[in-house]
Amino acid sequence: MTSRRELMLAGAAAALATGCGGLRSGPQPSNVPGVVPSDWQTAAPESQGIDPAALADVLRDGAQLPPLRSLLVVRNGVLVGERYYGGASAADLLAINSVTKSVSSMLVGQALQKGALPGLSATVGQLLPDAAAQVPGSAVAGITLEKILLGRTGLAFDWTTQTNALAAAPDPVRFALDLPANPAARPDAWSYNDAAVGLLSPILRRAHGLDLADVAARDLFAPLGIERFAWRRDRAGNPITYGGLSLRTRDMLKLAWTMVDGGRWRGTQVLPAAWVADSTRPHGPASWRVTPVTDVGYGYLWFTGLLHGRRVAWGWGYGAQFALLVPELRLAVATAATAPQIGALAGQNDAVMALVARIVRATA
Repeated sequence: MTSRRELMLAGAAAALATGCGGLRSGPQPSNVPGVVPSDWQTAAPESQGIDPAALADVLRDGAQLPPLRSLLVVRNGVLVGERYYGGASAADLLAINSVTKSVSSMLVGQALQKGALPGLSATVGQLLPDAAAQVPGSAVAGITLEKILLGRTGLAFDWTTQTNALAAAPDPVRFALDLPANPAARPDAWSYNDAAVGLLSPILRRAHGLDLADVAARDLFAPLGIERFAWRRDRAGNPITYGGLSLRTRDMLKLAWTMVDGGRWRGTQVLPAAWVADSTRPHGPASWRVTPVTDVGYGYLWFTGLLHGRRVAWGWGYGAQFALLVPELRLAVATAATAPQIGALAGQNDAVMALVARIVRATA
């Protein structure tokens, strides 16, 4: 018998996985529809120091996980492994769910570099003054941009029970501004707060004077050769920064590799190197776990941890969408999977991360 709580959590999971509101697609490629551009150089894994038999076993074993849709590996800037499952293909736009948060962090870093944002110490009240003025005394108005990125807002929000309400809110900014402080939270305690991260969309729109999807297409996607994307919007019309993007897995891997390479894509500095370093170092512990990663922490909307003794960082989407970075190995791995019911979530995360861990172990 499925309990009421399980049904409620499943509904929250579906909202996280699919977003709400309208879907807006990015620019379409000029080439023939369905034909994937040759945007990655490829090489044999052994030429890049990865055990070819071990990698072949991982790619084969991925087929034993029914939810898995893609598993791609880049070492030293070249694609050494790529496999699709369950009828998916390299051309498909697949939901990356909360990896969208990590992409949003990249856009914040660019906005800071351009001077479009005043700094990490700026508060929500300063960044969204008109909206904040409508909610006098809002605890959220005093929260800094940095606290949102670090997941340390001290606000009361439970993603397992409030995601549906956030998704249905006609004014998600007001929804966030109405959140109370959590009196039980320890100072600087980490918590997962989609409503707070959702404020990044209107913050960046106001900073640039441009819709966030257009900002991303211009400043981040175009330099990386990302020609196609889809971005779900909330009921106020803003792209959802806590979980709305769909990308080809090859393109999610471009984002991951750019982070591995210190913010560079094919020699061009797309993100500030200092921002990449700050984003992917732990600023404190996080309470979520995924086996076999240890010492889990959180940077600027990137998880951090240790995997087989290597420092890693990753964007983590609902259902085991992973954009994992291993900078000391110059290795990036990207996965996509379907969204499970809440009861299967932990097992699915662990199973997919176990495959990723085997790739790290097979890399010299």
